[in-house]
Amino acid sequence: MKLLIGNKNYSSWSMRPWVLLTQFDIPFEEVMVRFDSFDKDSKFKATVAAASPAGKVPILVEDDGLAVWDTLAIAEYLAERHADKALWPRDARVRARARSVCAEMHSGFSAMRGAFGMNIEASLPAVGQRVLAENAAARADLARMIQLWQEALAGSGGPFLFGDYSIADAYFAPVVMRMRTYALPVPADVAAYCDRAVAAKGTAAWIRDALAEKEFLQFEENYRTSRD
Repeated sequence: MKLLIGNKNYSSWSMRPWVLLTQFDIPFEEVMVRFDSFDKDSKFKATVAAASPAGKVPILVEDDGLAVWDTLAIAEYLAERHADKALWPRDARVRARARSVCAEMHSGFSAMRGAFGMNIEASLPAVGQRVLAENAAARADLARMIQLWQEALAGSGGPFLFGDYSIADAYFAPVVMRMRTYALPVPADVAAYCDRAVAAKGTAAWIRDALAEKEFLQFEENYRTSRD
């Protein structure tokens, strides 16, 4: 399999399946399609459009040419193809809950996404404080995220959201990165979960690669004018 992804420092959607594949030791070939712009005539758009008409990353491409795009679709495909690895929790009720929280993330938290773009190399605690003070919708999203994680951890007992590492943890990995970049205030149990998530094999490997990129893309930067 090939996985088409964007820049690791910025591409939150790409992070999810890459982390999942790496965490569960599922072999794949990484195809980095670096962001130049998102204009229809950009090199990025031309490259990804050849694999999927959606024109976005990530895209999982099988050897026979089958393309699967959208992070939830990729996760479900991998879970079916590698059923022995239990990418979703094995218990049906717990699995339904894990699917529910992933779907909520997939379709919601727009204020949090917009205010706190993923930027792994950056440290922007002052921005985080200011945005939370000014943006009620972002505050509400953060409160709901904390509630969601606390309920999952209380129900499972940890160490990850639903006990063992699962798709849900890979799915929320970009949120963990946002928590760190913007120093968002979270309770001790959520902070401890974030630490465990960062240390997990897949996320740790992604972070190393993101920090090694050392690229500055102004169109991805809401709060910086340079890397300095």
